[in-house]
Amino acid sequence: MSKNNDSQPDRKKDHIEMAIGSKTGAELNDARFYYEPVLSQHPSDQEIKAVSFGNKTLAYPIWVSSMTGGTALAQRINQNLARACREFGLGLGLGSCRKLIDHPEYLPDFDMRTLIGSELPFYANLGIAQIEQWLQNKQQENIKKIVQMLRADGLIIHINPLQEYLQPEGDRFKSRPIDSIKKVLDLFSFPVIVKEVGQGMGPSSLKALLELPLQAIEFGAFGGTNFSVLEMQRQNDSADQVLLPLTKVGHTAEEMVDFCNDIADTSKILCRQLIISGGVQDFLDGYYLIQKSKIPAIYGQASSFLKFAMDDYDSLRMFIQSQIRGLNLAYSFLKIKS
Repeated sequence: MSKNNDSQPDRKKDHIEMAIGSKTGAELNDARFYYEPVLSQHPSDQEIKAVSFGNKTLAYPIWVSSMTGGTALAQRINQNLARACREFGLGLGLGSCRKLIDHPEYLPDFDMRTLIGSELPFYANLGIAQIEQWLQNKQQENIKKIVQMLRADGLIIHINPLQEYLQPEGDRFKSRPIDSIKKVLDLFSFPVIVKEVGQGMGPSSLKALLELPLQAIEFGAFGGTNFSVLEMQRQNDSADQVLLPLTKVGHTAEEMVDFCNDIADTSKILCRQLIISGGVQDFLDGYYLIQKSKIPAIYGQASSFLKFAMDDYDSLRMFIQSQIRGLNLAYSFLKIKS
């Protein structure tokens, strides 16, 4: 008798003992999906859900969103993330790279091109306040220099007016971010991604961005890491706490997908892609949102990757493997409800 047959009585006994404790109430049902168990076979662990991003290809529709830009752990974190992107075929956006202009000695913390390889998308990152200052001071070559130093495919511009205002040492915008973004697109030929940093964007801002020839818009939606909250936590001045309600303003990723779908139906858009991030907890959230989007989309995560990237590489690797397995199962057996 085979080993499998020998273990069958024990497995059945376990099933009986566990059945009572395995009941799930109807209120726990994830009502976003139709579960279709008869229409697909089990997917291979190596099954590819390839997606184009610019002139490159991701093995899965997953983006490692911008995180640390200058901590003592930056090099280790970025190296682990770049290594994981190369192994699993994912895209990587760095945290803010502005310090490289004044402190090029920190280049090894950010220079991940060799590690991630030439076949996958790898993007530098600058804040809109820094870009505005360099444009006003006729130092726009610093923008190009950052991209060239890192051998990056392009540039992420993060938009963060509330974070900057709530930051004691924060910058004050003298121009509308949309005007600075347009100047960057006019001046340079490399691809540009625009993202928010934890509160998302409303329909008018999204429409203005979707009408530009951007590589992508990254949501940075409400529900994930909120950098305005982070800045308030850094402050001890009780007088500034009166602004705390501003940290509760924003738009969720699902709300932003709905905005973008409405815009795509009624306007001519030039932006090529969405990176849906902010409050994306796992592969089910990511799968649901990219399937719901009428604009080609991938999904991004930051804090989940960061937690494991700070640890040993094997922990990060196991986390990504589990997410990909879940994503493959979602593609095979789940359909979203319209």
